[in-house]
Amino acid sequence: MSVTRRTFADAEVTTMPGRSFYMLIAPWDSPATHLSAGLSIYPAGSAPEGHVHVAEEETIFCVAGKGRIVTKEAAYELEPGVLVHVPQNTYHATESDGPGELKLYCVFTPPVRPGTYEKN
Repeated sequence: MSVTRRTFADAEVTTMPGRSFYMLIAPWDSPATHLSAGLSIYPAGSAPEGHVHVAEEETIFCVAGKGRIVTKEAAYELEPGVLVHVPQNTYHATESDGPGELKLYCVFTPPVRPGTYEKN
């Protein structure tokens, strides 16, 4: 095993409705085996449809901006320094309030390819 170091410039970018996801580490491009992680960036005012990760849990850490994670039960406000954990098979959506971008560091366990859950 070896240590992996990445920068934002190294990220694989996936454009999805209402956001861009910058994959920083995943099993398909590193020695990581149990997670994938990256930065999801939502423009101000973005509120794409929600989705479910059938097999993955997602841990979300707000790096910049304001918004919320919305589930069928509640809304969880986001601002820098706030962490929200979404269990697997839980519907959730993200809303970005602005005025700037909402930047969320997201960790998926087990790993997931960005956008594959949009079809669920």
